[in-house]
Amino acid sequence: MRRAAGFFALAALAAASAAQAEALLTAVSPVQREAYRLRAPVAQPEHNRSTPERVELGKLLFFDPRLSRSGVTSCATCHNPALAWGDGLALGVGDGMKTLGRRTPTLLNVAWSELFFWDGRAASLEEQALGPIASPDEMNLPLDQLTARVAAIPGYQQAFRSAYPDETISPQTIGKAIAAFERTIVSQTAPFDRWAAGEEGAISDAAKRGFALFDGEAQCSKCHSGWRFTDDAFHDIGVPGEDRGRGKLLPQIGAVQFAFKTPTLRNVDRRAPYMHDGSEATLEAVIELYALGGRAKRPSLAPEITPLALSAQDKSDLVAFLKTLTSDDALVALPALPR
Repeated sequence: MRRAAGFFALAALAAASAAQAEALLTAVSPVQREAYRLRAPVAQPEHNRSTPERVELGKLLFFDPRLSRSGVTSCATCHNPALAWGDGLALGVGDGMKTLGRRTPTLLNVAWSELFFWDGRAASLEEQALGPIASPDEMNLPLDQLTARVAAIPGYQQAFRSAYPDETISPQTIGKAIAAFERTIVSQTAPFDRWAAGEEGAISDAAKRGFALFDGEAQCSKCHSGWRFTDDAFHDIGVPGEDRGRGKLLPQIGAVQFAFKTPTLRNVDRRAPYMHDGSEATLEAVIELYALGGRAKRPSLAPEITPLALSAQDKSDLVAFLKTLTSDDALVALPALPR
């Protein structure tokens, strides 16, 4: 009798789980899908409107290791297009193989961002482009030396004349050119996008349930919103450590202590490990962190971060959904560098 009772209890639990899963499948409305479809045009500053010549020059500079003190590190060393524009490392590696304090963020869809780096210390993409070059810890090439080195290369002299005919080679024009190229780094159509547009078979039932959780009970969309799946804001999500993130720049504001920028979730399954410090090795580990309501409890912990009652199936469904955000983007051809 006990065995029979146990069997029926398990059967009832399975039936309840199946019913909950079916409810999730039917709960997603077209309005919810539409909220993740709108792609605004790329914002371009008036002083650096995109042209083919500027984009091509920026690409050359982006892949050129001569923009580093050592002559062996380029922007693409850490922002590798084959690794979803990251480097696949828990923490970045800088000049002289120095281990940096944070993970390299992706450059996917940065054209729509407003503040840059994990802590938002750069206010424009042009400023961001020069930051790692001049940083003693990263590419370690002072900007005056950068200008002299680039200006001494005949091929660059012609490229700058074509791209910025009314300006000289300077840190400003170098930053502008790299930013022009970075604005072209855009993720393409993913299975989720096809489903959001009405192609029901584009993603699995598990992924559909995962989306319903993402946009509902799991509360992920409170920060990962819009088609890029980011609010571009800064939150303390309970990652342990002493790095104060945005709080180091704004020590008087308690809410941004230990806060870091919300990353895009586009192509996220190709960007392990995760978090600003690479402390979560897998998507499953990331979801577990959120299910716990963060691993570090601090006064600055974002109010959105609360423990979640997620089942093993829920967690699996969320991972299935996240994998539908990956697009098959075109391969990037390496340029022949100027001489």
